[in-house]
Amino acid sequence: MHGDMAASSSRIRMGSLVAAIDQGTSSTRFLVFNSKTAELLSHHQVEIKQSFPKEGWVEEDPKEILQSVYECMERTCEKLTQLNIDISNIKAIGVTNQRETTLVWDKETGEPLYNAIVWLDLRTQSTVESLINKTPGRNKNHLKHKTGLPISTYFSAVKLRWLMDNVDDVHQAVVSHRAMFGTVDSWLIWCLTGGKSGGVHCTDVTNASRTMLFNIHTLDWDPELCKYFGIPMEILPRVRSSSEIYGLMKSGALSGIPISGCLGDQSAALVGQMCFQDGLAKNTYGTGCFLLRNTGSKPVMSDHGLLTTVAYKLGRDKPAFYALEGSVAIAGAVVRWLQDNLGIITSSEELEKLAASVGTSYGCYFVPAFSGLYAPYWEPSARGIICGLTQFTNRSHVAFAALEAVCFQTREILDAMNQDSGIPLTQLQVDGGMTLNRLLMQLQADILCIPVVKPSMPETTALGAAMAAGAAEGVSVWSLDHDDLSEVTSEKFEPQINPEESQLRYARWKKAVQRSMNWETTEPVSKGNGDSSIFSSAPFGFYIMGSMLMLIGANYIAGP
Repeated sequence: MHGDMAASSSRIRMGSLVAAIDQGTSSTRFLVFNSKTAELLSHHQVEIKQSFPKEGWVEEDPKEILQSVYECMERTCEKLTQLNIDISNIKAIGVTNQRETTLVWDKETGEPLYNAIVWLDLRTQSTVESLINKTPGRNKNHLKHKTGLPISTYFSAVKLRWLMDNVDDVHQAVVSHRAMFGTVDSWLIWCLTGGKSGGVHCTDVTNASRTMLFNIHTLDWDPELCKYFGIPMEILPRVRSSSEIYGLMKSGALSGIPISGCLGDQSAALVGQMCFQDGLAKNTYGTGCFLLRNTGSKPVMSDHGLLTTVAYKLGRDKPAFYALEGSVAIAGAVVRWLQDNLGIITSSEELEKLAASVGTSYGCYFVPAFSGLYAPYWEPSARGIICGLTQFTNRSHVAFAALEAVCFQTREILDAMNQDSGIPLTQLQVDGGMTLNRLLMQLQADILCIPVVKPSMPETTALGAAMAAGAAEGVSVWSLDHDDLSEVTSEKFEPQINPEESQLRYARWKKAVQRSMNWETTEPVSKGNGDSSIFSSAPFGFYIMGSMLMLIGANYIAGP
């Protein structure tokens, strides 16, 4: 009896809880927070399988993504029950997600019509090149005045165009008015609120601003942009604010709970880091690396290769806030590559140990341009290179160079941001899975020459989604007033090397980046007479030459 009373009294003390679905590129998490203290009470994580059907292609299974969300929810609820926490105290659920990743499904059957094409995917490179060639002056920023974005493989519109052109099921569904398009947030919210039986087809301003179909000034789908890409507007989700009740959960232990927050993962981290004022910034180290700086209620266009994006709109009647964003495609993904593709490490912890064992890359530089270069270059033709190798170089140096690469890429986008805003950042707030690597954090401070500040609770992306959900009208269990936000404990990494050495290493990095560019060009190079030669495709040319040399060599060895 006494034990039951203790359990029920601890449940009463807990107050309102808010949950967040965090659907990232490499994993799905479900996390539950105390809305008064922002304390993380319990969570569960499931890895997501990525498939690479062809070189440069990256896909995920929409049903696996959805299933992983259900699994994380169930497991977290079981963990809460074991902790004697009553799950009926969960008052709202927020959604945060990998952005730009593109899905099309059939609204009548509820079935996906193709795999999700992941943001990193490069199959649309030729589409992008032909779109840019059609613009006046071959200008990749032709649509930037409306979208804040360059024309790039990164964003959803070109992926959607590819699906409509190349997947018959998608084409047929569009023609017969059965198709629904969405980014991951839209797919999850539609499924969780009932799917084909009355599911809500919506997205929020932050996710919509990454499609290239959304006008960041009017905060709605733009008919001219849709026409430009040939996308019928009827397949698009309805755009809502980042904090309002979209619909109710329709099944499982949390049935009936409102889904009331929705933010793209990088916007969610900005909210979770409490960057609510103009000039505050954060850098998230996940699969990629994303530096966002709040620019207030007016969009600021970059002259240095950064994106202009919607940071958040925390309520139907609240103003939208904007951000400048520096996007790096490959950060944590380089760890996975060293592990899965090269097999030189078995875990991310081992990477830190290996790199620490040498404490230097010994002149080795690694530019992980696996998906071309994102900010500030926007160069889809670049590919990954490791250079500066000598007989002395070993796997530990390569490991160190991989960590340095993350830091150098961050320095490039930080420099661009300081130039655009005119007010240099005096310290960098960081979050994301890779911030657990202490060597990386120290390296980052050394390479930036400013302190790096890491909150002791690294799950700021999920926290941001929970804050948006808990603060929504009709839920109102989380106050976003400045005085009510809980103090965050953090750790600070101060620069430990002199700025001259840092500058020297950065200059060498820049040289390596130049070497990685213009590697993979899809257009044949014409000779003077207008003929194009198979040798003009460098990889194929090498292949032919190599084959010929091998044949000559084989004949020579075989003798007469």
